[in-house]
Amino acid sequence: MSEPLDAIDARILELLQRDASLSIADIADKVGLSSSPAWRRIERLKKAGVILKQVTLLDHGKLGLTFEVFASVKLQLPSRENLERFEEAVVQWPEVVECATVTGAVDYMLRVVTTDMHAYDDFLRDKMLALGLVSDVQSRIVMRTAKRTTAAPLELVSEDIEI
Repeated sequence: MSEPLDAIDARILELLQRDASLSIADIADKVGLSSSPAWRRIERLKKAGVILKQVTLLDHGKLGLTFEVFASVKLQLPSRENLERFEEAVVQWPEVVECATVTGAVDYMLRVVTTDMHAYDDFLRDKMLALGLVSDVQSRIVMRTAKRTTAAPLELVSEDIEI
């Protein structure tokens, strides 16, 4: 049986998006519940698939991963088989931190993170182009990031959503 996503659920999700390391007791305190009902709500959100996983975000710069590129990728022939082969390969490439199938003149948009331009060139030559599926790659080097978040815009979620 599904239940509506209420204001307390939304507040719990907001807190977890900001800091997933918060204890159940801290979350409960911030939303005005005791620990048990707060824990039950979090478990319900996990079971419903609203909470996919909890991760730690890292500072790429402090790890030497300072070269970021948005790559528009066009396949030679965007057949179902080639799309599947490309996506299977992308999943194996640690440099690709995001990949989306898009509409328009290209087939994919990739966000690629690596150490420098030479490492990106190696990635292009030795991985992406070596597949033999790609006809064109347009690379956009990130100069500065104005905004980056992993948080869903919860203020846009309708109150009549059921989970």
